[in-house]
Amino acid sequence: MSSRSQAIADILTRAIIDHRLVPGCKLGERELAEIFKVSRIVIRQALIRLADDGLAQIERNRGAFVARPSMQEAMEIYDALTLVEQGVAAQLSDRLGPAGFAELRQHVERQRQAIEAGNDALADVLGQEFHTLFVRLSRNKVMQEIHAQLVRRTTLLRSLISADFDYCNLLDDHQRVIDLLERGRLKQVMELIDAHHRSVVRGYIMDRQVFPELTPREALQPYIDGKIDKAPKPLRKKTAESGGTGTHGHVHATK
Repeated sequence: MSSRSQAIADILTRAIIDHRLVPGCKLGERELAEIFKVSRIVIRQALIRLADDGLAQIERNRGAFVARPSMQEAMEIYDALTLVEQGVAAQLSDRLGPAGFAELRQHVERQRQAIEAGNDALADVLGQEFHTLFVRLSRNKVMQEIHAQLVRRTTLLRSLISADFDYCNLLDDHQRVIDLLERGRLKQVMELIDAHHRSVVRGYIMDRQVFPELTPREALQPYIDGKIDKAPKPLRKKTAESGGTGTHGHVHATK
C-alpha cells in the first residue's frame, strides 16, 4: 500500500471512529477520488485496508460501504477480545510487578473520578483505554496488534444505541480484575473478563441509528483541511431507550 493510500485509510478510519461515516454509508471510489484528489487505484487500496480491518464491506458490482455489523458479529468480536485478554491475564499473573499494578490502579482511579464528575465521555474513553493498557503491560506486540484490530472493529458497534450500559458496574469490573489478579486468582479473572464483555454486548441495540448521516464530503472535509483535532464532535440524539446515556464501546473495544 502506498503512503497516500495509508493516509486516506487512516482518515476514513478516524471518520468512522468519530461516527461521521456511519454503518451502511456508501464509500464510492469515484466520489472519494474527487474528494481526496487522487486516482481511484489509490482509493481502492485504502478501501481494501478498511475491509481487512473489518470497517468496510466490499460487494461485487455494488462497491464499498461502511460495515454494518450484526449481533452475531458483535458477539464474535467480543468473544475474540475475551480470548485475547484472558491470554494476557495468564501472562500477567506471574510477571506483573508492583509498578504495573500501580499503573492499572491509577487508571481506574481516573475513570472513577470522571464518573463522579458526570463526565461520561471521558469515562468512556478511559474505560476503553484500560483494556489497551492491560494488554500493553504484557509487552507482547503480537497480542497488542491483534487486540488493536479487534478494538477498531468495535468502533462500528459504538454507533448503536446503548440500552443499559452502567459505567459504575464496568468500572467495578476493572477494579476487581486488578484485585483478583494481584491475589493470584487467575480462574476468577478469566471468568470476570468473559462476563464483562458479555455485559457490553448485551448493551447494544442493532436496529436503530443514533447519529445523523453526513455526505462523505461533509464527513471528511475537516480531516482534509487539517483540522482533525478540531473536527466537530459527533451529534448524539437522546432517546427514550437510551435516556441520554452515552455508549460504552469497551472494547468497550472494548466495551
